[in-house]
Amino acid sequence: MSIVIRGGTVVTADRSFAADVYCRDGQIAAIGENLDVPADAEVVDATGQYIMPGGIDPHTHMQLPFMGTVASDDFFTGTAAGLAGGNTSIIDFVIPSPKQPLMDAYHQWRDWAGKSAADYGFHVAITWWDESVKEDMGTLVREHGVNSFKHFMAYKNAIMADDETLVKSFRRCMELGAIPTVHAENGELVFQLQQELLAQGITGPEGHPLSRPPAVEGEAANRAIRIAQVMNVPIYIVHVSCKESLEAITRARNEGQRVFGECLAGHLVIDDSVYRHPDFEFAAAHVMSPPFRSGEHQAALWQGLQGGNLQTTATDHCCFCADQKAAGKDDFSKIPNGTAGVEDRMAVLWDAGVNTGKLTMNEFVAVTSTNAAQIFNLYPRKGSVSVGADADLVVWDPEGTRTISAKTHHQNIDFNIFEGRTVKGIPSHTISQGKLVWKDGDLRAEKGAGRYVERPAFSAMFDALARQGLHNTPSAVKRNR
Repeated sequence: MSIVIRGGTVVTADRSFAADVYCRDGQIAAIGENLDVPADAEVVDATGQYIMPGGIDPHTHMQLPFMGTVASDDFFTGTAAGLAGGNTSIIDFVIPSPKQPLMDAYHQWRDWAGKSAADYGFHVAITWWDESVKEDMGTLVREHGVNSFKHFMAYKNAIMADDETLVKSFRRCMELGAIPTVHAENGELVFQLQQELLAQGITGPEGHPLSRPPAVEGEAANRAIRIAQVMNVPIYIVHVSCKESLEAITRARNEGQRVFGECLAGHLVIDDSVYRHPDFEFAAAHVMSPPFRSGEHQAALWQGLQGGNLQTTATDHCCFCADQKAAGKDDFSKIPNGTAGVEDRMAVLWDAGVNTGKLTMNEFVAVTSTNAAQIFNLYPRKGSVSVGADADLVVWDPEGTRTISAKTHHQNIDFNIFEGRTVKGIPSHTISQGKLVWKDGDLRAEKGAGRYVERPAFSAMFDALARQGLHNTPSAVKRNR
């Protein structure tokens, strides 16, 4: 099977140029003008359109058991929706229950993900600690291609990692050449604020952002970054939502520390007024953590992307329908945290970023694909338009429009946080593993077609630095090729 994309402009993170792209046997085989290809190659006409690397969403939660229920998008429906939106890969999360062996949880998630329609990888969460966790981390890195571990600083009495766990896990990441990622919210502060608000009679969704103010996130981000500094390990802060977190990241980067920041499409365009909506279902549908913030924080996030202190965009895609959200009808702290977005991320980012001049086309490619591939050691297999790379591509129509709605999206959820937004700039074609899986509104996702993609550990220099006890020298991330 082969496909040739003709007449378009290739747009990568660092350049744009006119060329055809020929894909064969799941890889990009040739790039150039007027390519001579087999007569039986399927032709995609990209005249007036852009040929870009398929999107990589580095933060999703498909089929996640959480807060007494299970996310409504499974690995097939969620990745299929992602393909419709131009995303060809996800990195999801294995989240062990406290005291559950990491390997047991990993194999459970691998089983669930077997139905994925797009390529996928895993971060593995560290929710508790003993010597078995340390050993399992080594097994995951060396034998299963996991090079990133997640730490929840929130969700007290559930999956929250305390400082002791952070220190021990970060040290182990350094030894293994893995990168720790962090959900930065002070879980103790959140818990205390929740109890105070409920005691005051504030039980509705408006209590959610009040219990998780920006300072709660900023404190945790700074603490995690400083622990990583002492452990001399790079760190990735997920779903940065406020200027306080961004300031902590920027300060550390200015000091030479290896810190990476991720922001969500929703946090860039939705403000906290949604929690004061009189309809419970509407307000509850927006409950996620960290919560949506006021306009000043949105402006800061855009500046973070523009200035390079935030490198990636994601969705934290974790779907819960109205009947699931209703569990918190009388207590906002029991509303399952999560929103959708894997289908809409790229179009929303293009419309709100490129169309407004906040991002260039090349920056768009960087923050939706290439940077994630580089940070998590998938590049140049993913995140690039280059000979030998996976044929994961999106043909982008800058003039195409779509009005986002739960009535027409492919995500398995009855609400869309971007409902009614008309975006200009949409995928006309998505190619995954060299196969046309989205064509002008026709979704051709195949259950089980997605592959588990191993991500090698980072440079062995981490081991050398650890042996030398160099805890104050910023470590360079050298990726294995």
